[in-house]
Amino acid sequence: MAKISEKIAQLGWFCGSSITTAITGRTFIPACKTTVKLKNPRFLFPRTQPLYRCCRAMSKSKGTLSSPSLLVVRENINLTDEERQIFERLLQVVRHFNLETQLRVAGGWVRDKLLGKECYDIDVALDNMLGKEFCEKVNDYLIHAGEETQGVGVIQSNPDQSKHLETARMCLFDVWIDFVNLRSEDYTENSRIPTMEFGSAEQDAYRRDLTINSLFYNINTCSVEDFTGRGLDDLKSGKIVTPLPPKETFLDDPLRVLRAIRFCARFEFEMVEELKVAAADNDVKCAIADKISRERIGHEIDLMVSGNQPVKAIACISNLGLFWIVFTLPPNFEPPISEELDRICVSYMDEAWTLMHGIGSCTFSDEQRRLYLYAALFLPLRKTIYGDNKKRIVSAVNYIYRNSLKLKGSDADNVIRLHNAVEKFSSLIPLVVSNEGMQPAEVDWKSDMIDVPVSLKLRILLGLLLRDIKDFWRAALMLSILLNKGSSVERVVDNVRLFKKVEEEILKLSLEKVWEVKPLINGRDIMKVLEVKNGGPVVSEWQQKVVEWQLAYPSGNMQECIDWMMRQKQLNHPTT
Repeated sequence: MAKISEKIAQLGWFCGSSITTAITGRTFIPACKTTVKLKNPRFLFPRTQPLYRCCRAMSKSKGTLSSPSLLVVRENINLTDEERQIFERLLQVVRHFNLETQLRVAGGWVRDKLLGKECYDIDVALDNMLGKEFCEKVNDYLIHAGEETQGVGVIQSNPDQSKHLETARMCLFDVWIDFVNLRSEDYTENSRIPTMEFGSAEQDAYRRDLTINSLFYNINTCSVEDFTGRGLDDLKSGKIVTPLPPKETFLDDPLRVLRAIRFCARFEFEMVEELKVAAADNDVKCAIADKISRERIGHEIDLMVSGNQPVKAIACISNLGLFWIVFTLPPNFEPPISEELDRICVSYMDEAWTLMHGIGSCTFSDEQRRLYLYAALFLPLRKTIYGDNKKRIVSAVNYIYRNSLKLKGSDADNVIRLHNAVEKFSSLIPLVVSNEGMQPAEVDWKSDMIDVPVSLKLRILLGLLLRDIKDFWRAALMLSILLNKGSSVERVVDNVRLFKKVEEEILKLSLEKVWEVKPLINGRDIMKVLEVKNGGPVVSEWQQKVVEWQLAYPSGNMQECIDWMMRQKQLNHPTT
């Protein structure tokens, strides 16, 4: 730490009386701090250096720097070989047809490249033609050069859903490129749908959602353009700001509220107060609810949950009073919810995030991590239900997933399966850690187990649970621990130890991947043993009993299983 602080001072990044650097760990690990004496009370960017350096977490009052907090903003964009190849091909098209078109890469690609991050989402803005027209020129050039033409996809504008521009897409050198014209927007009185016209790069920049996304990279001149005059400064200082007044910007396209929240969390930037006030405005809330398609909302939320700071993003949604606008509940749900339920949902997600990092996030795949966090967020809603149009009783979580966010139905099914598994795991955890004999009455969700010694019943129950939840069993276990023990600072270490203990016992019982174990006897063989001609409930019942027998006797073979079935048949247990 001392070497890091000395290096900061040597590089001349700061001028001030002193600055404290801190490396903070997880919740239960105290921060390590050191202080370096400096000269003048100012924070400077070394403009003579090839890189600008700034600090996202700089405290205005105390000058505390929390690592990782150094944000590197480049002066110039360094292109990859692939990007040079793509841009040169586009310039060849311009030169071949003597076009006066200025080609600019817009938005996120410019921002990420300035931050030294690779980005494969290239959006090219055109100043004097539509994207489809330019794509046709590209194909005409490919024919002239004797190369294979590329398919062009066109995404039509949809002003009712705040999708104001037609976008053309084609693939060049195995990279998908979007082409769209620069635009200006003119809103007539009493209309929320603008009249779209070709505009200048400056006009287009001011219609962007955020200043950090309003930067252009001019392909013709190989230069970065900042037409709002503050995009680079806001990127360096870590601020989330809109080019125009924020309420006006949000009403133009209310999805920008969620985008602002996502970028604020992703880069750990500061959302300016004026923007927060506009995002919480009732007019903006109504616009989010009425004007934006649920698919677009769901996509933004999914990006937040899959991102590097999901808790910060969802907490911001809650703090701005947007939680139930985004995660809309079904009509006529029950039981009633408390006013604080949104904050409770966020707290569960926060606790799940803390526990996951305490255990080691490598435990999960990206998909498992994402659904685990959703399951934690909606854990307080797991018993909330409603009646659908077919008079079926349905989980409110299912409604949120399928209707409010329009996410995959299979994801909703997995989250609900996680919630169901949480209840079952909760009843088994005390039995796993106690190492005492289990009484049949201690588990109420499986009362019709086959007759085996008590010492074998726990393996059956754990095996059945894992066969149902499959690869998500660790996620279900973690959620069960949170539900039963909570995740206050003093309990985090205990929760991690409890997880490790249960995980160790499951692995000792060789139940990892137990869902991949095939039954020793199939339905046809069962019918032969039972001497029945048709399948049905009886055969299904026996198939379940065979699974339980295999869980109790994992080293048993097919003949031993058949012998057991014959004995059970003679005892008429179960009745055949």
